[in-house]
Amino acid sequence: MSDSLFGIHAAALELRSQRMGLLASNIANAATPGYKARDIDFAAALDARMGGASADDAVGGATRYRVPVMPSLDGNTVELQAEQVAFSENAVGYAATLSFIRGRAENLTRALKGE
Repeated sequence: MSDSLFGIHAAALELRSQRMGLLASNIANAATPGYKARDIDFAAALDARMGGASADDAVGGATRYRVPVMPSLDGNTVELQAEQVAFSENAVGYAATLSFIRGRAENLTRALKGE
């Protein structure tokens, strides 16, 4: 039902939430030797989700390992500044998507009340 009411925004919010968790995991493991940073190709995941894939399948198929600009000697591929930028961009996208959904819900509420 949420897909028909909120369209692409419901899927985008779900994917942005999962991406935020993945980016937070990267940041948390910035000092873990051998940790490989991952990210989600958001456009590919959203295309898969809108094509009928479940959120987990869409994210799984669009998850990629990051290629570091400056690899560390311990094998960790997390570049903290890049992860923080990606996290911030995703947070802004999450807030914008949530705003679209909130506006749609308010419009539907007003329509049901007859305002």
